[in-house]
Amino acid sequence: MNSTSDTKDPAAHYWHLWTDIDGITHQSHCRFSNFELQSFAPPAGDLWVKRLAADPEDITILVLQPGTLRWHRNPKPQWIVPLSGTWFVESMDGTRVEMGPGMASFGEDQLSRPGANGREGHLSGVVGDEACVLLLIQVTDTPRTDAACRLD
Repeated sequence: MNSTSDTKDPAAHYWHLWTDIDGITHQSHCRFSNFELQSFAPPAGDLWVKRLAADPEDITILVLQPGTLRWHRNPKPQWIVPLSGTWFVESMDGTRVEMGPGMASFGEDQLSRPGANGREGHLSGVVGDEACVLLLIQVTDTPRTDAACRLD
């Protein structure tokens, strides 16, 4: 645990599924920054805190069975955190990212448009033969384009 004399932001990362101005989706590996060392749960000691401006709208647990879903868009901007198992996300630019427990992704592909190959949004599914449990936190953010890593 960091002491109060350690002023360096902790290393905390997330994946961002975002859409460019042409409607094509991409994934960027982003790093949260600008943490503040503060009292969060007194009388516990100070903790590194990064507050996100988004307001939660819905919290859902999904259990994905092995296999692949069809190309689709996230219904709303949402945080996705695997709790068990491994899943993948493939963006329209061909980038494929596999995520396991403790990793996080912010899905913001609502403004994507069908590409020349008919693909739109992203492809996702389970890696391996075991179900994958995902925690989804949908937020009230308005989707944006051309804003990779905007939550840093």
